[in-house]
Amino acid sequence: MKTYRKELVFNINKRIDFINITEEVENAVLESGIKEGLALINAMHITASVFINDNESGLHSDYKRWLEELAPHEPSLYNHNRTGEDNGDAHLKRQIMGREVVVAITNGRLDFGPWEQIFYGEFDGMRRKKVLIKIIGG
Repeated sequence: MKTYRKELVFNINKRIDFINITEEVENAVLESGIKEGLALINAMHITASVFINDNESGLHSDYKRWLEELAPHEPSLYNHNRTGEDNGDAHLKRQIMGREVVVAITNGRLDFGPWEQIFYGEFDGMRRKKVLIKIIGG
């Protein structure tokens, strides 16, 4: 069994945004040389997410609106913000969208269903954050 590790670095200039990272993950699979296995892709920060869904701008707009309704960016609402932070909402948004995804690798390619793409979700942007790609297999 082989393993391969790669980090992606982001510094999104918006507070909230979604970035399609499918191509970067596909490139990591090619770099790894692994033909059969699993790819773990996870956000390495507690106010960011990695998730799988459709690459459709209307859906992404719906996500942003829905997340803002569930956890509005209103610093006075969150006990967390009484510690000097202003990102209590970002922690909750990350919890909803999830930390990571795992995708099967078959014949050296990500084994997706129709329309599936991998996204980095940023909920407290304007600073450096990382995503881990860990590939395991043979």
